[in-house]
Amino acid sequence: MAHVQPNTSRRARSRIRPTAATAGLLLALSALPIASASAESIPIPVRGSAYMGMGVLAHDGADTRAAAPLIRTAQTEGVDVSSYQGNASWSTLWSSGVGWAYVKATEGTSYRNPYFAQQYGGSHDVGMVRGAYHFATPDTSSGTAQADYFVDHGGDWSGDGKTLPGALDIEWNPYGDSCYGKSKSGMVSWIRDFVNRYKARTGRAAVIYTATSWWSTCTGDSAAFGSSNPLWVARYASSVGALPAGWSSYTMWQYTSSGPTVGDHDRFNGGKDALRDFAAD
Repeated sequence: MAHVQPNTSRRARSRIRPTAATAGLLLALSALPIASASAESIPIPVRGSAYMGMGVLAHDGADTRAAAPLIRTAQTEGVDVSSYQGNASWSTLWSSGVGWAYVKATEGTSYRNPYFAQQYGGSHDVGMVRGAYHFATPDTSSGTAQADYFVDHGGDWSGDGKTLPGALDIEWNPYGDSCYGKSKSGMVSWIRDFVNRYKARTGRAAVIYTATSWWSTCTGDSAAFGSSNPLWVARYASSVGALPAGWSSYTMWQYTSSGPTVGDHDRFNGGKDALRDFAAD
């Protein structure tokens, strides 16, 4: 399911999103023992190439039969981008009613989005409220180390009403074991280390982006973060469905990976004034 305006570089073409038709196959293959699947049957992306929702689409798929969710006046349209989009057309997105954006800043403790400056600055320049996100790789380093790397390379926050709190993208692992080789309690501890460090560094609680299915599988339905961290839930359907344990409502919802101009579209659960209040805390 490709974006309308993909980056046509060789590197970008190697990361084209799987279609909804292949998502079920990928899910089935992911359940096989690693030794029984060849490198050709389960392509492993290059480290650093992951983007928000990459694992969600592969594992959970999209409900292609469902109509797009109704646009509500109490919600504000947004997008999320990574190096996949390259130099995004922010003026086109702004004209279409998109009011906010999240930009991938970092992954692990070694990757930085080469398009971050254009995407983060460009969304701000057209009038959007924007923020940065970090793609978590809990198998490569500690939550504390990754939070520090994120804050030091674009993930900081300021209460100017135009900067959204940093977001932790924690989802199905596109590089290997779905839960990054961690036990349920180990995963909860890793997330806690990240969000605690982020708050200590910025004074703001990080947003947690995840899918209900992953949260149940890899944290054992932990309810440890619902009272402290805003939820950004991923589900590609006409309704948000069941939320991860611990949360009774969502702050943001990634509802499709095939929207216009930029594929990943989201809804902030509030109007534009509420969005600016959320940014300013």
